[in-house]
Amino acid sequence: MKRLKILSIVSSLLLASCGGSVENLNEGMSAPNFNLSDAYGTFFSLTSYRDKSPVVLYFYPKAATPGCTKQACGIRDNISKFKISGIAILGISVDSKEKIKDFIESYNLNFPLLSDQTKEVSKSYGVLNSLGFDSRVTFIIDKNGNIAKIIRDVNVDTHAELVYEFALKLQ
Repeated sequence: MKRLKILSIVSSLLLASCGGSVENLNEGMSAPNFNLSDAYGTFFSLTSYRDKSPVVLYFYPKAATPGCTKQACGIRDNISKFKISGIAILGISVDSKEKIKDFIESYNLNFPLLSDQTKEVSKSYGVLNSLGFDSRVTFIIDKNGNIAKIIRDVNVDTHAELVYEFALKLQ
């Protein structure tokens, strides 16, 4: 009985971490602005990229979990392509700055991961799930600040390549 309950909880967590409803946003809409800091205190806002570069904005459930690690390491391993092409990458979770800093340092991540501890940005993007953490959803935002693509069913194995191809079309 205890094993069945644990399996049920794990299944709920896995389902809640994928997809996400994102009911309040659609492709073509203006992406909500935000002002969040990374683990080192540097602030990032979406408007700072306007007229400069497309932005891959990805929400992930929990730092250092297997799926989130695979997703982040895929971006890390391909970051030179993004930089050369002028594509910005920002990851967001509701994790604390301390957890994010440990995640960055443990896996040598080389792009900004932002902390949304207040959960306001996650709510504005419609990715906060019923368990209180982010669903795995990616937004590709064009240079005008509009949502060009929403990826709800993220495959962590192919995420980096997929978002690169979409964002490259916006250059």
